[in-house]
Amino acid sequence: MENEREIWIDWLRVTACFLVMMTHSCEPFYLGGEGSLILTRADAIWVAILNVLPRACVALFIVASSYLQFPLHYSTGEFFRRRAVRILIPFAFWSVVYALVWGEPVQNFKDLLLNFNYAAGHMWFVYMLIGVYLVMPLLSPWAEKVGKKELQVYLGIWLFTTVIPLIRQWVGGPAPVIYGPSGIPNAARYPLWGEASWNAYGVFYYVSGFIGYLLLGLYFRKFVGELSWKKTLSIAIPVFLAGFALCSAGFLSRVWADCHGVFPVEGPVGLAALWEGPWLNDTFGVALMSIGWILLFRKIKGESRFYRKVLLPVSQASYGMYLCHMLLLGLVSAWLRMALGLGENGALGIWTTPVQIISTVVLSFTGVALFCVLVRKIPKVGKWIMG
Repeated sequence: MENEREIWIDWLRVTACFLVMMTHSCEPFYLGGEGSLILTRADAIWVAILNVLPRACVALFIVASSYLQFPLHYSTGEFFRRRAVRILIPFAFWSVVYALVWGEPVQNFKDLLLNFNYAAGHMWFVYMLIGVYLVMPLLSPWAEKVGKKELQVYLGIWLFTTVIPLIRQWVGGPAPVIYGPSGIPNAARYPLWGEASWNAYGVFYYVSGFIGYLLLGLYFRKFVGELSWKKTLSIAIPVFLAGFALCSAGFLSRVWADCHGVFPVEGPVGLAALWEGPWLNDTFGVALMSIGWILLFRKIKGESRFYRKVLLPVSQASYGMYLCHMLLLGLVSAWLRMALGLGENGALGIWTTPVQIISTVVLSFTGVALFCVLVRKIPKVGKWIMG
């Protein structure tokens, strides 16, 4: 029922959607040239700030789904029927759109038989989300009965797995980059705790990744009561800042190591993949920032007029916004870069890059939100397109 909505979850969804667009607005400032390109030291610092602040966005979507859906409230069949209508049909529609408008359509449709269209890289999220949904019915009986201490143990194990990327770097040094048939780079991993060249399924494989955010949403719903503002801020701010510092410092340290104090720094796309390592979703810094965001959003209460008239419709259209936003964002970003120039030589000097990033996300978010809310109101077909 409408009056049973978790209001803070709607705020969380809308913010997560904004943060997704913010991450994509930052990408042109370290991805370019042969694949990786940072023009100036200032651009590197701006990316380390503005592309780290939103890095918990995907985790927040999983927490929102967990908080509302886990454990399951109805039968497994009904759960999958509802998820298929909400998730798969809009995903199929927008996958076709991207295949037609970006790249070579025939090859794009062939690629869709095996994976998402790489030109629309953000669509990876849907595959991951489906995987999480597949295990939710298996874990639901346990989630119904699990106690606080038992869940804390599993969350502790999961948090340890988010430190493993740092351990790999420490023991293994810089990792070589390998390329699969798709040309997408992956850093070769230093094997730990049961992993080997013939076995990727080490001891922590099954308790790592996005399953942790599923458990985190469950923990907050079952065991974290109402906290005062004082206690909320005393936990959320230090935790968020610690996570931000880890991700930002990790990114900058890798860039400094590659540039040797000289900009621009440029290389194949695999170089950017290594720069991104400290802020990936399975890292400790992102997990800490996610916890900070959740603590803050849980303090949002009350159904204001703004919530009912503006935020709630945007929240309901947020999945569709995620799916289609790159179609507008790419155009806005290219236009602003052409209009304002690049880096410190741009129209606003050192401020050119942050103004472009922030303007891109604000204009894109506003335009996509208006479009998706209006389309979702179309009788019969709107929700099939937007979810």
